[in-house]
Amino acid sequence: MFTLTEVASLNDIQPTYRILKPWWDVFMDYLGIVMLMVAIFAGTMQLTKDQVVCLPVLDSFTTQKPPETTSGIWTGGNPVTSAAVSASTDRAETAVPFPDPATAGQPQPTGVKTNLDFQQYVFVNQMCYHVALPWYSKYFPYLALIHTIVLMVSSNFWFKYPKTSSKIEHFVSILGKCFESPWTTKALSETACEDSEENKQRLTGAPSLPKHFSTSSEEGSPNQSTPMLAKSSLKFSAEKPVIEVPSMTILDKKDGEQAKALFEKVRKFRVHVEDSDLIYKLYVTQTVIKTFKFILILCYTSTFVASIDFDHECEPKIKHLTGYTKFSCTHNMAFMLKKLLISYIALICIYGLVCIHTLFWLFRRPLKEYSFEKVREESSFSDIPDVKNDFAFLLHMVDQYDQLYSKRFGVFLSEVSENKLREISLNHEWTFEKLRQHVTRNSQDKLELHLFMLSGVPDAVFELTDLEILKLELIPEARITAKISQMINLQELHFYHCPAKVEQTAFSFLRDHLRCLHVKFTDVAEIPTWVYLLKNLRELYLVGNLNSENNKMIGLESLRDLRHLKVLHLKSNLTKIPTNITDLAPHLIKLVVHNDGTKLLVLNSLKKMTNLSDLELHNCELERIPHAIFSLTNLQELDLKSNNIRTIEEVISFQHLKRLTCLKLWHNNIITIPLSISHVKNLESLYLSHNKLESLPLPLFNLLKLRYLDLSHNSVVVIPLEIGFLQNLQHFAITGNKVEVVPKQLFKCTKLRTLCLGHNCISNLPEKISQLVQLTHLELKGNCLDRLPAQLGQCRLLRRNCLIVEDHLFDSLPIEVKESINQETNATFANGM
Repeated sequence: MFTLTEVASLNDIQPTYRILKPWWDVFMDYLGIVMLMVAIFAGTMQLTKDQVVCLPVLDSFTTQKPPETTSGIWTGGNPVTSAAVSASTDRAETAVPFPDPATAGQPQPTGVKTNLDFQQYVFVNQMCYHVALPWYSKYFPYLALIHTIVLMVSSNFWFKYPKTSSKIEHFVSILGKCFESPWTTKALSETACEDSEENKQRLTGAPSLPKHFSTSSEEGSPNQSTPMLAKSSLKFSAEKPVIEVPSMTILDKKDGEQAKALFEKVRKFRVHVEDSDLIYKLYVTQTVIKTFKFILILCYTSTFVASIDFDHECEPKIKHLTGYTKFSCTHNMAFMLKKLLISYIALICIYGLVCIHTLFWLFRRPLKEYSFEKVREESSFSDIPDVKNDFAFLLHMVDQYDQLYSKRFGVFLSEVSENKLREISLNHEWTFEKLRQHVTRNSQDKLELHLFMLSGVPDAVFELTDLEILKLELIPEARITAKISQMINLQELHFYHCPAKVEQTAFSFLRDHLRCLHVKFTDVAEIPTWVYLLKNLRELYLVGNLNSENNKMIGLESLRDLRHLKVLHLKSNLTKIPTNITDLAPHLIKLVVHNDGTKLLVLNSLKKMTNLSDLELHNCELERIPHAIFSLTNLQELDLKSNNIRTIEEVISFQHLKRLTCLKLWHNNIITIPLSISHVKNLESLYLSHNKLESLPLPLFNLLKLRYLDLSHNSVVVIPLEIGFLQNLQHFAITGNKVEVVPKQLFKCTKLRTLCLGHNCISNLPEKISQLVQLTHLELKGNCLDRLPAQLGQCRLLRRNCLIVEDHLFDSLPIEVKESINQETNATFANGM
């Protein structure tokens, strides 16, 4: 048995899909119900009342023969009527009225007496029902029932077919939510307000206000797709100030989240449905099937209308049983069946006309395309896209129910509408107080705010007037408004995968005040064009794909307007230094290229950067020191970290670079240090860690100005005694080598503050370590020491947190030494030193 709940749920199915059933489908459903009632009524009548009554037809010989017996049934007279015979076929046990002997003296019947008894009449009636009665008179109700069921199934097949039903259910669900969403009402209300404002401006003769929204294609600038263009073609593409219309009432947080979810659902549903036209084809197919069915039913049914008759002649070939050859039969349901058949044909004709109208509608216009042109004209959402295939067909079907559905649904196809919703929700969520809680101080003691994966830039950000660094990461719709002019302390901006758009007033402010800009991108085309017009910019950091193909897009003069740029940082995959960077040669001081393992082949353009003082070429797969570097006479620091350099014989050429004080050759494959290293007499810092050095040449220790020497993670076995010549040495690191003995001459370097001897094979630490009175950091962990010298306590500035050694070795020190190292006295003095 069905429960009441299950029956109630079935009742809800039809209202759910009514928006996808145009008037002709609804009308055909009603016609189907009427045809079904006709078929059921005809079938019921036929099961209960259908029968034939037959009487023998007497030939001339039989009619002249006088009756020989009183048995038999009189025909044509009063004693036995046709109705009595008819009743006998219903009830076998019913007595047939024979002539009563008591009436023998009365006048005799005038009819023709037959020689058949009751059972023979029953037999003849049954025989003639199957022999004489036309087949259509017997099976019309059943055929009508079958035809009606087929037509009714065809009418709803696309709702039930597995390949289409899920899409339809999803569409109906989304459409209903979009129709009832509070965001739809608010968006359309704002459109009406904007239209009224425009009409008011038009009537007064004043220029109309610019629309608050614009499509993404309108917002983007043509130059954004080809950044770094030549100066002749480079035009500023920042947006004009936007005059905002009065904002809408802020949505409830729950309504806003539901609206954002609806935008996502509509986007995914559109992608899923627009790739095929199965629903359209299925609807066309079922309409064609119904039309073909209508023609078939009408053709063969109309031919059988005349065959349904009341009188029939029957010759059942049973003369050997009854003695008669012909029988005259009457069909008592003929009149009713004929009327029902005519009614059924009339209904089929109406049904067919509706099917033809449906086919005309299907092929009269392209239903696999749907344009929101009218909606775009009536609203400010000019970016609502046209749709195609099954998505378009479903919207056409909805229009037959109510065009308001499509209009309200179009709001959720508009990117402008979605961006407006995001903006409202964003400003509602990210208030000034919440943003203030996310402001931090970085290592440089500057106020910094980092916003990550938001839908836009909250308006409250521009109220943080004391902010110095603003980082925007993975914000697809970042818009810098004129309010940024309030941030008078802002000096540094970070755009990480964030193609920011700026208004004219905002650009003017950034051009005059911004000093440092970081841009991280996937392709060079994502770099905003306005970046190349920031004339007061001091530092520019570009991180992204700048391969050779994209370099063809880079014009020769695109960076020329950055007249005050001092630092250029490129982290990319270059094969050569872009020629347009030479435009910066007269004023560029620092150039950093991190190449992520791509081999840098052409470096000749470096020769023009005569004012360059700091050059870093990291991970560029260099095998030798580039000769172009030797022309940089003002170079002070050179960093060639993480390359593939094996020999540095060219180091002798550095003697011409009189200002070179820092040389970083770490993380390479250098095997030996050439003797000519001594010619670079002005070196103060030398980084040779993470190489393959096995020995140290004596000329290395003739660099008397060395203050920083890092030889960590090599294969050095012996520290030469000549190390004592480096009287200015403050930092010496030889961690991760194979040193066994620490020479006493090392402790002549009394200015040492950092000494790293960890992870070697040292078994004894000389007592002369007490001479290092300025030592603040000592690393001994990972050696073969069995004790520490007590003289370690004379290193007054050394503290426990800067003494890297095993705990058991530290515990072996005398108590007074441990207390001296653990105490925090003179800590301030140590930091000052």
